[in-house]
Amino acid sequence: MTSSSKEEKLGLMICGHGSRNKDAVGQFAKLAERLRPRFPDWPVDYGYLEFANPVIANGLDNLVAQGCTRILAVPGMLFAAGHAKNDIPSVLNAYQAKTEGVTIEYGRELGLDRKMIKAAAARIQEAVDKANEELGEVPMTDTLLMVVGRGASDPDANSNVNKLMRMLWEGMGFGWGEVCYSGVTFPLVEPGLEHAAKLGYKRMIVFPYFLFTGILVRRIYNFTDEVAARHPDIQFVKADYLNDQDYVIETFEDRVQEILEGTNNMNCQLCKYRAQVLGFEAEVGLKQESHHHHVEGVDTKDCEYCEDNQCTNECLKHMEPAGHHHHHHDHGHAHGHAHGHDHDHEHAHHHHGHGHDHGHDHDHDHGHSHDHGHDHDHDHGHDHHHHPYPHADHPLGPNSMYKKD
Repeated sequence: MTSSSKEEKLGLMICGHGSRNKDAVGQFAKLAERLRPRFPDWPVDYGYLEFANPVIANGLDNLVAQGCTRILAVPGMLFAAGHAKNDIPSVLNAYQAKTEGVTIEYGRELGLDRKMIKAAAARIQEAVDKANEELGEVPMTDTLLMVVGRGASDPDANSNVNKLMRMLWEGMGFGWGEVCYSGVTFPLVEPGLEHAAKLGYKRMIVFPYFLFTGILVRRIYNFTDEVAARHPDIQFVKADYLNDQDYVIETFEDRVQEILEGTNNMNCQLCKYRAQVLGFEAEVGLKQESHHHHVEGVDTKDCEYCEDNQCTNECLKHMEPAGHHHHHHDHGHAHGHAHGHDHDHEHAHHHHGHGHDHGHDHDHDHGHSHDHGHDHDHDHGHDHHHHPYPHADHPLGPNSMYKKD
């Protein structure tokens, strides 16, 4: 195929992060399948950045094999942090550079818009309705909404969780709203829930703002159960994550249409790589590149600590404080380790004798195949260029979990 092909053929590529959790991978595939009939005239394919097959390049190969010359690629990410801003574009650019006659146009993340807020509100309302039915009516003004974000080393992405929470709080009329995060930043889930429990509300709705299930969502629910057991006077209600809620599907459609219209600009005004965002000034001008090639296509395995593929938080008991141990191994490659835990990638890395907090911009689960069940420091045989997260020692944040007995 050459660039002189007379007729342009469009194709759609859905780019996921990938997970070691088979249910999460299956849910993403289902979402991609639901998009196919929405674009009946185009081939539609999908792939993952890491930890699952097919990888993004496989999906692109399929589209090219079907004669596509112009591929529209959209990231299956809630917020524009490191994966949507750096890693996926790096994979797409590398593929386009080696594939003659094919252009790839990249869309923006799902982001915060009217439809995504409606999708979140629908999941929360389902939880409220079910709780009212099973536990009795509680006024919304006596209910606290806790929105749990993934947590990133990108403050712009973190701040979006607060914006979402405020829109839901104000829009649905909750008595109070709070935010916590599953990893990387602060406050984490358990301290966040404990803080919220002090505020005196009769009911707390815990809503994970995640697209798919996985180790992090299960941990959120397990922490909710643990905190609820300590506060029997408060109703703790677990809302479902987004999954393929209809408004999520519609938002994907909108992102594709934006590429065609040329209005798909990503929000880079508050990107820490380009402007001096408060507290992250040292990261302006850092080289942007993907650091996930070593785990492309690494397949799923079960966590050694979890029972029936259900997270028990057992791995947390085996964690060590960041900076207290070093492992030398070939990160993510097949070397006989049977672990395969969905790490939330909030551990610190030591490179060349310097401490680097691995404050990864993930909106999802993360995992590596080692035989350790903790988030950990280690020297890598490959280069991971992550800038230290400046608030790693916040008392409610990522390192605080290691200070327990």
